[in-house]
Amino acid sequence: MGTTQLETVPEPKYWHLKTVLTEALDSEFAVGEILPNERELAARFGVARATLRQALEQLELEGRLQRRRGVGTTVAPPRVGVAVGTEEHAWPSVGGDDWQPGDCDLATPPAAVADALESGRDEAVHIVRRTRVNHGQAVAAELLYIPRTSVPELTGIDAPSGPARARAVLRELQRLAPAGQDRAVELGSASADDSKALDRLPGAPVLVVTTRYFTEGGRTAALSVATYRADTCRLTFGDTGGVEIHHDPERRAS
Repeated sequence: MGTTQLETVPEPKYWHLKTVLTEALDSEFAVGEILPNERELAARFGVARATLRQALEQLELEGRLQRRRGVGTTVAPPRVGVAVGTEEHAWPSVGGDDWQPGDCDLATPPAAVADALESGRDEAVHIVRRTRVNHGQAVAAELLYIPRTSVPELTGIDAPSGPARARAVLRELQRLAPAGQDRAVELGSASADDSKALDRLPGAPVLVVTTRYFTEGGRTAALSVATYRADTCRLTFGDTGGVEIHHDPERRAS
């Protein structure tokens, strides 16, 4: 076959610079470290500042850099692993992990959620809101739907409102014997609520992870819909999460 038109197009300068900058990030900078200003970087690599900005914007889109107001451009932490296809038999954790409970309401869920829970569409369920944090940054927002039949012993006295109620609902869920879970992942766009929780613009790419937790007999005990920032997360397969490549030289050397 002959040479295609695309093969004759030279690599854009900013794309080549992005590759050079990536190598520098891997070898010279640690997570959270502030990069030199644009003038210094442009002089170091011998490029125009417009070319440099394009390369930095691409690295930010890929989750390698973060631009923080009042701070500057910093090296982003490693992506959070989102496990897919693992055979875990456990309920959502009450605490002690990266998930932070925010609030809990008793309300009617969306029709699709009610159907998945096999509950009546007019039946109120517990809706727990949680946020997953990595290196001080919110990387995921979750809505966890739990039917009242899954936590029959929960009382208003034990859990009045807010995070305390969310933790109480999760504690009661632990009383059930888990049989397993199934999980689906799809690409989506950040909604207005997601944008506020994750500090992203509306429409930004996100990973939507839907997890159904079930008991013996296949009864759905809870349904989680977690929205992850696509620029800070990666999918992992298997029990070990696969190969991890850290971009922090100190962690790589340890």
